[in-house]
Amino acid sequence: MQCWVITDGKAGMENQCLGLAEALGAAVVVKRVHLRNPWRRLSPYLRIGARFAADAQGNPIAPPWPDIAIGCGRQAIPPLIAIRKASRGRCFTVYLQDPRISPRHFDLVVPPEHDRLRGDNVVTTQGALHRVTPAVLAAAAGRFAPAYAALPHPRVAVLIGGSSAAYHLTPIIMGDVADRLTALAHGGAGLMVTTSRRTGADNAAILRARLGTAGNVALWDGTGENPYFAYLGLADAIVVTCDSTNMVSEACSTGKPVHVIELEGGTPKFRRFLDGLYAAGLARPFTGALEHWDYPPLDEPARIAAEVRRRMAAR
Repeated sequence: MQCWVITDGKAGMENQCLGLAEALGAAVVVKRVHLRNPWRRLSPYLRIGARFAADAQGNPIAPPWPDIAIGCGRQAIPPLIAIRKASRGRCFTVYLQDPRISPRHFDLVVPPEHDRLRGDNVVTTQGALHRVTPAVLAAAAGRFAPAYAALPHPRVAVLIGGSSAAYHLTPIIMGDVADRLTALAHGGAGLMVTTSRRTGADNAAILRARLGTAGNVALWDGTGENPYFAYLGLADAIVVTCDSTNMVSEACSTGKPVHVIELEGGTPKFRRFLDGLYAAGLARPFTGALEHWDYPPLDEPARIAAEVRRRMAAR
């Protein structure tokens, strides 16, 4: 199966498309597009002349067309519409997330369940699509296992995001979280901690200072290979901030207990997302204590890939 992945190059969007393409077992070509004005400013609402929307700054959108094209982000919408029309429907087009226009412009639309978009050609996901698989985690865990062999069990992957459009990681919250994590380390847990660019220098400094008083802590300093996948593979439990649906969904794909740090702020959509995970038994709010429970790993890429194959075969 020949597949184009179409985005504007943002990693969060591209990884979702690649997660689905890889679950399909497709031969993938990544197309990073750049739109001309007025399509760049008015997408997705301007659909007239969609075949002229992509300019030379991005990868070319031209035949021969693939079997399937998967796009995410509003700049991917005009190229997907143009491909569907130019291929006379032979290229199956999939748009991830809510396109803000009628789903009828695509063969399949895959939004998160909390967006509340529904339709005959709409299949919702409980979590975000991603590239995390058991094989990826096992390989990363194998490479990094010697570096973390001294950490005691239970080992806890601590994934700290930060402030976003919806959430705020304040120094007060960071200090409280750091104190709870330090208590876990003093209690015998081994912590594997990573922060992100959204964490901010002040919050990262608070975290380092508090955790520095405890043993059993490995805090990635940002140099060398990113141990993120290894942390997920080596962990017995996961603590993750709520600001990234991708990060929380990837944690829930492991089948390990996921403890969510809720930050200040939020939106109704994020609230529905988190409450859905809690109700399904996939995650629980982080209280400072480690809990243990079992659940089937959340594998949305495989589920959506099966639905794509079914619909392509039916057509």
